[in-house]
Amino acid sequence: MEEEKIKFGFIPAASKITTISPDEIAKEIQISLTQHDIYPVNETWINRSIPILYLILTGGTEQEIYKLIKERKALLNGEPNILLAHPGNNSLPASLEILARLNQEGIKGKIIYLDETTNKDCWKTIERTLKYFDVFYKLRRTRIGLIGEPSEWLIASNVNSDMLKKNWGAEIINIHIDELKNMLHNITDEEIEDEHFSFVNKAMNIKEPSKKEIRNVVKIYAALKKLVDEYKIDSLSIRCFELVTDLKTTGCFALSKLNDIGIVAGCEGDIVSTLGMIWASYLTDQIPWMANPVRIDEQNNSLWLAHCTVPMGMVENYKLRSHFESGLGVGIEGELSRGKATLFRLGGTNLDKLWISNAEIIQSGAEENLCRTQALVKLHGSYKVSDLLSEPLGNHMLLLRGNYAKELLNWWEMFIGS
Repeated sequence: MEEEKIKFGFIPAASKITTISPDEIAKEIQISLTQHDIYPVNETWINRSIPILYLILTGGTEQEIYKLIKERKALLNGEPNILLAHPGNNSLPASLEILARLNQEGIKGKIIYLDETTNKDCWKTIERTLKYFDVFYKLRRTRIGLIGEPSEWLIASNVNSDMLKKNWGAEIINIHIDELKNMLHNITDEEIEDEHFSFVNKAMNIKEPSKKEIRNVVKIYAALKKLVDEYKIDSLSIRCFELVTDLKTTGCFALSKLNDIGIVAGCEGDIVSTLGMIWASYLTDQIPWMANPVRIDEQNNSLWLAHCTVPMGMVENYKLRSHFESGLGVGIEGELSRGKATLFRLGGTNLDKLWISNAEIIQSGAEENLCRTQALVKLHGSYKVSDLLSEPLGNHMLLLRGNYAKELLNWWEMFIGS
């Protein structure tokens, strides 16, 4: 295998006094690892920015692996250490000793016991682990454009960029909102013709917005797309209410459309929620809806969510309305179909807290005193909506279609949770 094509590696470790060639110990396991695109590498790879697993071939390897893990930790803090054990050659006791030492020092680690006879799901565990590592490394390459400052009401959702980089790997790219405003002047009606036609043509109804207001929100999308290309960012969050106050328009369509084409886009400069959207999209291949919890029903363990934007690909149909608070621009009133869902929120000073629950979308709403897209969501499992009244992590919640709480929690416990 050519070095530059290796995406996952394993370091095989055998005692220096063994009389058996390391290549012959657990030979079938080593072959199976390569069949799962995990290739043998040597100790010089320990500082490379790819996932490295440790195959403990024999006992007597504890010091060697411990030193390698400590060296790697200085480069990639937060990456868990995966020890691969097998039934022979004192592999398991050596792995237990290594993990015990890591636990004593608060270093993340896990043993995967590779024995198909007694652990028939071991290779599924390997595949899931590789997927989780892939998300971890994607996050480390992620560039989030923050366009303008976070909205001033997000007093519990401000993020220190250094902390975000250290704990999650993502980088914040600050972009002055005047760059967006200046770019808007150069967007022509002809340039947005196709997007404008599609947006209007697919709407079930247009109530308040004028033709000019609709054209203006499509221009916001075109300008944001250019900023994405110019700054080479993977996602963004925008201080969208400044568009309302200064330009009398809204970013609701622009964020909806960006999310639909796979560019995670959050509202109000809320980097915490935007990060949650990015994380979930990497794990589930879908981008969540970011919304406000606006009503709570403790008796039925349910709550209403509402926002003036929603990924249009997530709804059955949509209407073009005005923005709820201001009556300006365009808000999207989407109808979400009933079905399984996941509701979650990141939070905490170091973004090391998670509230999550499997849920169910019960119905959509269309009340005039709430943001335009509305959904009633019932929680399942042990979480209660009353938790939000006693220990909230912030005002925005994220909704995914399908039950993904277990998948998200498994990743969280592996990379973030203590």
